[in-house]
Amino acid sequence: MSMRNLGTTLRRSSLSVRVATGIVVILLAAQVFMWPADAQGTPAQDSQSAPAAAPSAQSGNNQQVPPAALGPSTNPPPPHPAAPPEPAPQKTGTSGVPGQPTPQRQPQGPAANENGIYVYYAEAREVFLHATVIDERNRLVTTLNKPDFTIYENDQPQTIRLFKREDFPVAMGIIIDNSGSMREKRDEVNKAALNLVRSSNKDDQIFVVNFSDEPILDQDFTADIKKLQVALEHVEARGGTALYDAIVAASDYLVKSPLQRKVLFLVTDGEDDASQQSLEEAVHRVQQENGPVIYAIGLLGDEKTRKAKRALETFALRTGGIAFFPPTLNEVDEISSSVAHDIRNQYTISYTPTTPKSVGGYRTIRVDAHARPYKKLTVRTRSGYYPGQEGTMK
Repeated sequence: MSMRNLGTTLRRSSLSVRVATGIVVILLAAQVFMWPADAQGTPAQDSQSAPAAAPSAQSGNNQQVPPAALGPSTNPPPPHPAAPPEPAPQKTGTSGVPGQPTPQRQPQGPAANENGIYVYYAEAREVFLHATVIDERNRLVTTLNKPDFTIYENDQPQTIRLFKREDFPVAMGIIIDNSGSMREKRDEVNKAALNLVRSSNKDDQIFVVNFSDEPILDQDFTADIKKLQVALEHVEARGGTALYDAIVAASDYLVKSPLQRKVLFLVTDGEDDASQQSLEEAVHRVQQENGPVIYAIGLLGDEKTRKAKRALETFALRTGGIAFFPPTLNEVDEISSSVAHDIRNQYTISYTPTTPKSVGGYRTIRVDAHARPYKKLTVRTRSGYYPGQEGTMK
């Protein structure tokens, strides 16, 4: 009996143990299932509470949970630091440099030079004239002074700026008719041309153009008499007479010279019959180029006198030169000497025109001279010009 009683006590003890063990297991299981929720819902608040939570986590599985496994934080994010206030925008000037005031536009008017002196800059336009004066007996007058002259442009008096009586060098073109009818006259004509060169300023620049139905440049600018002589002796008497074309071509070529004074010396024995330009067109072209003074010698026969004489006189009159019509060939040499004397005894006069530059068209020029003891003085110079073709003195 005592054996059964010990047995009954053992069965009761095992039951109680099993019950206790089950309760413990249930509690442990509940603890295990409850831990992740607590871990997720209780993040570390700061660096001091993190070590205390770590041991409890380690006691479960001895592994450190990576921070990413914690999930997003349920706490509000910390406020962002306030951005520094933006500086007020700065004004920039026209130069693009910040902080500098915009410069004011300067009014038109005088400008200070490097020395601090204010100078008013204006467009200067100066017209140059080369004038020959003769008395009532057709003699050259070379002793006049500035107050003896009066200049008119479009009938309005002008103020003389420059006045000189000096033998300035000239740029000269010698134009010789090389047509068939000039063959027997060339020796005397060449002699007269060379005499003109010898009587001129040693610093003159001279070129030679021979022409028939077209102009040919046989010698460029030079002061070498031998070279000029060779060019003048280049005679190929043939074809027609393109007088107007030769004058225009020679006038255009004069522009290549830096010398301000320009002259054409022309010898022909006939009227133009081969030019592409008319007389008026050629005269217009010559004056447009602030043209040269033209001296012409016409060795004309009776059948050619009227038209040819008119053409040569027109060129001479419009440019301030002279046209000569000697009855014999022997007078040509003497004429060339008088031309050289005329060129070397001219007055150089300049003025700034009062006529507005906007006024177009041809502008007339008239120069008067009065002085004792002369009864009548005649001034020979160009009769006008086209605006925009004023000269420059060199």
